[in-house]
Amino acid sequence: MQIGIRAHDVRYAPFDELIPAIKDQGFKCIHVALSKSIKEFEPGLSSMTPGLAMYMKRICDKNDIDIAVLGNYLNLCHPDKEVYKETLNKYIAHLRFASVLGCGVVGTETGACNEEYRYDPHNHTVEARDIFIERLKPVISACEQFGVILAIEPVYRHIVYTPERAREVLDAINSPNLQIIFDPVNLLCRENIDRQDDIINETFELLKDDIAVVHLKDFKVEGDDIRSVASGEGELDHKLLMGKIKKYKPYVQCTLEDTVPENAIRAREFVERVYEEVKAE
Repeated sequence: MQIGIRAHDVRYAPFDELIPAIKDQGFKCIHVALSKSIKEFEPGLSSMTPGLAMYMKRICDKNDIDIAVLGNYLNLCHPDKEVYKETLNKYIAHLRFASVLGCGVVGTETGACNEEYRYDPHNHTVEARDIFIERLKPVISACEQFGVILAIEPVYRHIVYTPERAREVLDAINSPNLQIIFDPVNLLCRENIDRQDDIINETFELLKDDIAVVHLKDFKVEGDDIRSVASGEGELDHKLLMGKIKKYKPYVQCTLEDTVPENAIRAREFVERVYEEVKAE
């Protein structure tokens, strides 16, 4: 297991200072969302040149930091077809950029069939699934052309909301360039919180061959909802998750989420400690 962090969760610095700081905190890889991680200029389609990609790669290589995920978390299922076309162009730009950057995957969620990108019961319908599959096909075609992996992240509020639904999408697309980012907390809601172990087990049963990256965070129950927190500060069964990673995913890149500079090292050390305990059993 290789533990990393989202670059925008680290105290901001220009990229050539940010990456050494991440290394100094003991992380091995990063999740980069260009619009959130870079502030010294405006990241966008015009700035996503091969030169920028090679510049970023050179800095990461110098510091022994891998770019595990290049994030492009946009809504492929926006009901406005003109917005979808713009979104598709952004996906293709990120895939082209990733092919030079040499990152592990381009990461994304699976969207919602509304402009607000919010939960709606319709997101969980077969109709919504089929819309997502059709919108995803040209993205995967570009992945295959560029030799890049797209990894979709199942989230309960979105269209791909269970391990079973993720399996359906993978089978429908049937491409080696489509894989999964597994975040167990994102598959939880107040109604299924008591089944967290079942959900982790089901995910590895159905998707273990397709999991490319794991996101690590924790959760707390707050009334009728759950709140994401840093690893080690909530109720997730980390021992079960680490056991699955040890068995099926040696050296997988696992990036922390929902940390702040004050607790990121503590969260990393917590995960490492649980992993070592599992290895010792």
